[in-house]
Amino acid sequence: MNRRALILAVAGAALSGPALASPSAETPAQPASFNLTGVGLPIIVGARVRNYIFVVLKLHLGQGHALDAVRAKEPYLRDALVRAGHRTPFVLADDWNQVDPEALSASLIRSADALIGKGAIIRVEVVSQAARRRTTVRAV
Repeated sequence: MNRRALILAVAGAALSGPALASPSAETPAQPASFNLTGVGLPIIVGARVRNYIFVVLKLHLGQGHALDAVRAKEPYLRDALVRAGHRTPFVLADDWNQVDPEALSASLIRSADALIGKGAIIRVEVVSQAARRRTTVRAV
């Protein structure tokens, strides 16, 4: 028996084994999610850019929405998020080194509903955020 036939026989036996027969019957399917990395959002106070926050977001998809379809719209989601950040900044009144996660989440879900379809993104989680520089809140 040559090497190729042996490898194919072992691979065929592994694929037909009971472990891969019905994985969905053992564990429930988790909703798909993916990370949206490296989005720089401005912190604007008093019509001046005071800081930039770089965020990593985890987008949780709704039922019936394919990961590939949403991932194809990723550049549009980034653009909508940055535009919304300039229109109505995601600034916290007492901290210019973090974004407001609730406002950011609501804005991104609204944008996804318009770009992809209703219920495409059901939840947005801020995984990490890093300020460009550490700033303090000053009276404007």
